[in-house]
Amino acid sequence: MTKTTSSEFKVSADELVSKVKELIHEGNIRRLKVKQDGKVLMEIPLSVGVVGIILAPTLAALGALAALITECTLEIEREVEEG
Repeated sequence: MTKTTSSEFKVSADELVSKVKELIHEGNIRRLKVKQDGKVLMEIPLSVGVVGIILAPTLAALGALAALITECTLEIEREVEEG
């Protein structure tokens, strides 16, 4: 049985794209939200079958978003095996 957990951490705009790439490669991420001042700027649902299709345009959009912000919070939802 799997359980979904959530965590948040702050990143600078310079780190945003590289950190998202790193998280995507971990593979157990279900959803990723980019927030600034408590507002969700971008929400990316990630599933195994969709990652390859949405990766390039999503990273391009994140790069454009990083040019407009200075610091943001990444909220990630992970699937964790119970037991």
